[in-house]
This record gives sequence, structure tokens and C-alpha cells, in this order.
Amino acid sequence: MTCVPTGLLTAIWRNGEMENPQYLLDTNICISLLKDVYGIRQKVMDVGLSNCYVSEITIAELFYGASKSNRKEERIQDVFEILKIFKVLPIYHSLELYGDVKAQLENSGMRIDDFDLLIGTSAVFADMIMVTGNTRHFSRIPDIILENWME
Repeated sequence: MTCVPTGLLTAIWRNGEMENPQYLLDTNICISLLKDVYGIRQKVMDVGLSNCYVSEITIAELFYGASKSNRKEERIQDVFEILKIFKVLPIYHSLELYGDVKAQLENSGMRIDDFDLLIGTSAVFADMIMVTGNTRHFSRIPDIILENWME
């Protein structure tokens, strides 16, 4: 699904393509990067490391997963590696949009997980491309631009 973003930081579009796109990597993309599957490392290099971000929510989800792991210390170090590699996009600025979209989705009977909604609305607000293997849920968010790097 590709839609022209309507957030405050509208990107420059030419011929239907975003110029200098930035990417918000979902938690499942970060996990795939750490496992070195789906060619995620190469895809990050192809789009440029400096163009890739993670959400504060993704970091929280990674810490949660690490805490549940039998190899907790190793997984915690993985999260710190993600923090070294990528810039972290705060969610604060997108919270009003989150509230609006959550109400809209609930009214239409199409709820999605709050964490996914926080990550997705952050991408919309910042005019970023949301990179996820979970396009089914994220596609419910109005104006989101999605790429699935796990296909």
C-alpha cells in the first residue's frame, strides 16, 4: 500500500516517488536483522543506514523479548547494538494522531494492537516508510506507506 503522506513533515515527491525516503523499521524487521535472515542487512545498506530509524516502542518490545529469553544478557546486548546502529524516533509528536486513528479504527471495527498503532502513526506523522513483515495490520492506518522486506 502506498499513499501520499499528509503529516506535518511532508516529503518531496517527484513522479510518484519519495525523494530521499526515510524508513521506520518495525520490531520484526529488527529481529530479522539480528538473525541475519531475509536479506535485511543488505536492504538496510541499500537504502542507507542513515535513512533508517526505529521507534521507542520497538526498543521497548525488543527489551521485553530479551527479558523473556533464555539468553537474556545476549539479547539485551542485541538491543544495545540496535540502539548503536539506528536513530530512535520518539513517539511524543505523533500521540494526537495516534488518538485520532485509534478512535477511527475502533469506530470502524478494525482495531489493531496499540504498539503497532503507535509505531505506525509515528511513521505517518514523520512521513517515513514503515518497514514491516506485518503489512496486514499496518495497512489499516490511513496514509501509511508500507514496505515488506521479509517477502
